[in-house]
Amino acid sequence: MSLSGELFPASLLVILAVACLLDRHLVRACLAFIAFALLMALAWWRLDAPWLALVEAVLGALLTGMALFHGLGRLGGQSSLPSRDRERRPRRQVMARWPAALVWLALAGAAVWGVTGNGELAASAEVSRRPLLAAGLAIMALGLWAFAHHLHLLRRLLAFNVLGSGVFLLLAGLAGPVVEVQGLILVGLVVALVGSVLGAALLRRLYALDGRVTLGDGPKSIR
Repeated sequence: MSLSGELFPASLLVILAVACLLDRHLVRACLAFIAFALLMALAWWRLDAPWLALVEAVLGALLTGMALFHGLGRLGGQSSLPSRDRERRPRRQVMARWPAALVWLALAGAAVWGVTGNGELAASAEVSRRPLLAAGLAIMALGLWAFAHHLHLLRRLLAFNVLGSGVFLLLAGLAGPVVEVQGLILVGLVVALVGSVLGAALLRRLYALDGRVTLGDGPKSIR
């Protein structure tokens, strides 16, 4: 794999993450996430981890995508949620959530700098994986921002999954697709799927009880 050959898919991953997390039209956001997960599967394939690519396609794209559309009520003839997110978190709440997110991102950036800055990456990993490091950090930043900013539970589920993918890319960029890293990513994919299924079920329950699509004291959605 060449450095230039990995720049395009890494950049496309960031673009799809932006489309998924910024689009207030929920169906489009979910479709963008499915495309993002399929591109993640292609990234694992290009890293010579074909079985991990298959797991990503099944758990990340197919099953998680189905869970998200179930949460929207687009499967099984359920009552559908509004297709557009109109919830907005007060700015003071967003600012209060940023310090922890910034600390996490700073620690991840410091870890990457510590490895790449002293030559360890050049000695232990291919230079062609550096776009994965940059993409992983960018996607983590986007996921942290979205999780702190969004109120809608489905959009927070999207942020949760995208953030996890950023962490996986960071691991793969630092250590490569070694067996231990693939095992960690597999566990992470299973946890993300379970969290998405539970989150979608909670969203359906909240909406059925009182039309709410947020946790806590957020405003109710309009049916």
